[in-house]
Amino acid sequence: MPMRAMASYLRALHTHSGPGLAPLPLRACAEALGLDGLALLLAREGSTPELVQSFGERTGALEDLQLVQGHGPSRDAAADGALLLMPDLRDVTGFALVRWPGLPGAVEELGVSAVFAFPLRIGVIGLGALTGHRTTPGPLGTDQLAAAFGLADTLAQVVITLTARPVPSSGLLLKETSLHFAEVHQATGMLAAQLEIPCAQALVLLRAYAYSHNRRLLSCARDVIQRRLDLGDKDDKDDKDA
Repeated sequence: MPMRAMASYLRALHTHSGPGLAPLPLRACAEALGLDGLALLLAREGSTPELVQSFGERTGALEDLQLVQGHGPSRDAAADGALLLMPDLRDVTGFALVRWPGLPGAVEELGVSAVFAFPLRIGVIGLGALTGHRTTPGPLGTDQLAAAFGLADTLAQVVITLTARPVPSSGLLLKETSLHFAEVHQATGMLAAQLEIPCAQALVLLRAYAYSHNRRLLSCARDVIQRRLDLGDKDDKDDKDA
């Protein structure tokens, strides 16, 4: 059961003195839930959820894809508190095709066949999302679903407790350098300064490039940082992948 792994984690949590959350037993939790990957995303109020910890070889790519397209189950679970259970993305009658145009097919290309997103909430306070996936279609069993709800509730309690502690004892849960997409933030800042545009507009530009070239956002961000990609050049002269 994932709650056994979390129980051990909670007992050791008070000894963690570093920034952010102590490393979570996501592998053990994913295996207990019959999942091939698991992602923990946290979000400040009104902000885009950030991937802070993950397990699974496709997890980063799945979250990257949602960031590029600007929509997806992780974002909706974090922002709206929506519970999203999609046991078979190949189901053409499913609401995923309507809710997130273009996303289900792209997710399938990653080798992901089922996605389950659980909101992390305390009352009306949205804290983030816990998103799992499988490479084969199929619903979560009754016990697995109950355990996933329990895990999400426990994580929400951990996060709200840590945010209530004074810094630096709790660390920074969303310290930029510890985020999976930290380089996206860095590249966005570089583009904003280079093109003299707001950061929000710079991020849209970076996302649009990644989408139109069918590339991961993180890869494009790294090219911007290394000055291999100049989005101020309409001809993309410096882009080797154009």
